[in-house]
Amino acid sequence: MLKILVAEDDEVNRYFLSFLLRTLSRDLLFAGNGLEAVKIAEANPDVSMILMDINMPVMDGVEAMREIRKTSPKVPIIAVTAYGLSYNRLNLLEAGFDDYLAKPFTRDQLLGKILKYL
Repeated sequence: MLKILVAEDDEVNRYFLSFLLRTLSRDLLFAGNGLEAVKIAEANPDVSMILMDINMPVMDGVEAMREIRKTSPKVPIIAVTAYGLSYNRLNLLEAGFDDYLAKPFTRDQLLGKILKYL
């Protein structure tokens, strides 16, 4: 089973993602801000994948991804954002994300992104 870290500050979105991911992973980790995501990733080097919201408190998703890359350079990190205009796919890929998923998304879109990296 996969170990997936979901970095998302919105409680409804966390619930939605846990519902969608339940068939892929029984080991879901959740972070409510970017700094938490960094700490959880450091404490769990066996994380299979990270879904990283971009607009989060304390530390945004881009900075969190950069910090995680220092200790886990190979873990796939997918940017998840509702701000498609502010953070376009190319900018996020150039920043170091492996892929990009714009909110709102479907279950099939999410699972397609995840399966692409496993």
